[in-house]
Amino acid sequence: MTEIARRTLLGALPVAAAAAPTPPAATEAGKLKITKLAYYRSTIRWRDLLFVEVHTDGGIVGLGDGTCHGRVDVVEAALRWLEPYVIGIDPLGPEKQWERIKYHFTRWSSGIIPLTALSALDIAFWDIEGKRLGVPVWRLLGGSIHPRFRNYYTHWDADVRVGTPEAFADHAVETVKAGWTAVKFSIPNRGSESERIAHAVAILSAIRKAVGDRLDIGLECSESFTTRQAIRMAHALEPYHPLFLEEPLPRENPPSAFGELAAKSAAPIATGEGILSRYDFRPLLEAKGAAIIQPDVVKCGGITEIRKIAALAECYGVEVAPHMCYGPVGHVASLAAMSVCRNFLIQEWEAADDKLFQEATNGTYPVQKEGYLTLPGKPGLGIEFDGAQLAKRFPFQNLGAQVERRGRF
Repeated sequence: MTEIARRTLLGALPVAAAAAPTPPAATEAGKLKITKLAYYRSTIRWRDLLFVEVHTDGGIVGLGDGTCHGRVDVVEAALRWLEPYVIGIDPLGPEKQWERIKYHFTRWSSGIIPLTALSALDIAFWDIEGKRLGVPVWRLLGGSIHPRFRNYYTHWDADVRVGTPEAFADHAVETVKAGWTAVKFSIPNRGSESERIAHAVAILSAIRKAVGDRLDIGLECSESFTTRQAIRMAHALEPYHPLFLEEPLPRENPPSAFGELAAKSAAPIATGEGILSRYDFRPLLEAKGAAIIQPDVVKCGGITEIRKIAALAECYGVEVAPHMCYGPVGHVASLAAMSVCRNFLIQEWEAADDKLFQEATNGTYPVQKEGYLTLPGKPGLGIEFDGAQLAKRFPFQNLGAQVERRGRF
């Protein structure tokens, strides 16, 4: 190339650069300002739900979930306390906002209420970020590394009106026909220790005879066993290959108790819906207390934190099956977060609400097909959702305040 030609080329570069389109996020038009937070309470079946909308001056609305059953009013109060610190800011960079809210406001930032409030905002900020840039949240996270996501039908036994082994077997047949490959139900909680074990064995035996191994079965133990009892139950259920025993011991037990149980149990131990940050999970992981952990995106600090919990668990060879029993926002937020987690196992799913959530999201809510889900492809969380309309249709009943009268929920 001659010197004259080289100078001509270099001189043209600034012109070409100026003519190139500027990414929307780099322009003034890409800036946003939070103008208000809106809250909507609703009660669906046995759950009190709290939905949060983060409104911006650009017309983008971020969706969050602040559900804490029996404490949604307290979470809303925490969010209202946070309002002066978030209204007026540009929520650009969810990780930056998470750091600011978690560590800069106050060192009293732990516990279920502050972290649920933080989770609601974090989920909404990720939703805003995706909508601002025109891409799904899972694209922002770097995924998805999974082509599809296995899910299980949770609270499956709520549809069994008569709790006989035969009724469970019939329900299992219908569930397999509907495409499901995994379910979870609660171990019977009435009767003596031996009666509970015998009843659980009878149910699993009937299901296996009806559908064989076409259904994986998770068992909710509701923190209702001692270590000795849980070991006995695990050995009794071994021939029926449960997918996991969930929360067999009270959460207050030391990690060493979970470690002892996991070492002696014939079934994988799953726990963690009541454990919050990655720092809280570390003692359990170090004690080898669970083969599967169940962090909750609505309780642990949102999408930002649940990814870090999953990454920590991966270092210990532990799989992740996130806890989820809320509304459509929480479900898709959990799914998006798992899109980049190599140790993802299976997603809990309130299948009984699929039709309702499809209606509430204009058909944008994912529904299982052959036991799997695919991620929404629209920007942000990928769903259209109006919390106000759902609250009108299903008014808040404050079921949490009725726990003593209604029994354990």
